[in-house]
Order: sequence, then structure tokens, then C-alpha cells
Amino acid sequence: MTQVTAMLVMFVLYGLLPAAGLYLGYRGIKKVTAPKMLEYEAMPQLGYIPEKSLPIEVKTTLAQINQKGEKLRAIYGDTNNDGKIDDTDTVTETYVMIQNLMDIHIPEAVADYRRLHDLDDGRADNTKIKHSNVTGKEALLEVLNTINTQFDDLINASYHQDGQKLLATNRYLQQRFDGAVSNAQSLQIDDDNDVSINKNQS
Repeated sequence: MTQVTAMLVMFVLYGLLPAAGLYLGYRGIKKVTAPKMLEYEAMPQLGYIPEKSLPIEVKTTLAQINQKGEKLRAIYGDTNNDGKIDDTDTVTETYVMIQNLMDIHIPEAVADYRRLHDLDDGRADNTKIKHSNVTGKEALLEVLNTINTQFDDLINASYHQDGQKLLATNRYLQQRFDGAVSNAQSLQIDDDNDVSINKNQS
């Protein structure tokens, strides 16, 4: 083994490997000790917020909004029913409203609450906002509950709209089948009459 090779082996064994081990250990510890962040598929903008920085009621309401928002995006965004939202779909006003709520208004409301919370831990949950009868936490919950209720109304409207389409399709098919059956019956009666006339003539 030459001197250069020996120096290279020593550098790898005593320099590079320990440094890599320290770096990976640091990353592992940082990952384990890092706070868990919010994860909402329909609202990825909230992914930078630690879970423990929001009250349980807020997280519960956000989870409900996230679930309903995913459904509503599919209902109002996938206008051609091909299973994906893309450029071939027609952009509706309702879809744009849903997107704006999920992408802008909810993250802004949560950010406003967190600024209040960061001023003083207990103040946002206990101190009434001036000229109002609500705390910062209650104000955020009012915003989120309003959106949650709107999403419920949109889901109900979609259900009844699609249900009416099914009823209309059923009525149309019944009329078509009833018409086809009565035509077949009248043809059968005409055939029977022709047969009896032919028998009488013979």
C-alpha cells in the first residue's frame, strides 16, 4: 500500500465517515424532535403550522372543512366527469369560490389567529376583542364554522340537484317504455283483428 493510498483510507475512516455519522445523527434527532405539522390535502398552505399551536376545536373543524372541500372540489371542478380536474373542465363560479376559501381565506384566518396567539399564549383564548363579545379563538371558530356550514349547504345542493336528474331520467325512461309497451299492445290488437277478419272471410 502506497503512502497516498494509506492517507486516503485514513481520511475516509477517520474524517469522512465520522462527519457523515454526525450529520445523519443530527438530522435524525432534528426530525424526531421537530413538532408535527398540520396536514390537510385540500389546504396545503397550512402545512407550515405546528399542530400543537392550534386548539383542538379548531383542528377538528379544519379537518371537517378539509374533507368536505375535497368532495366539493371534485363535484364542482370535474365538470366533464372524467375523474380529474384539468384544462378540459369548465371553470364555475362555485369552484372558484371553494378554491379561494381553501387557498386564501382559511389560511389567512388561521394566520391572524396565530399572530394574536403569539402576542400572549392565553390572550387569544381568554381576552375579548375590543368592541366585540368574542375572543380571538371564538372569532376564528366563527369564521371556520361559517365556511363549514356553507360547505354543508353546497353538498346538500349537489345531492338534491343530482337526485332531481335521476328522477327526471326515470320519468323519461318510464314514458318511453310505457309508449313502447302501448305501441306493442296496439300492434298486437291490430294483428289479432286482422287474423279474426281473415278467418271470417274464409
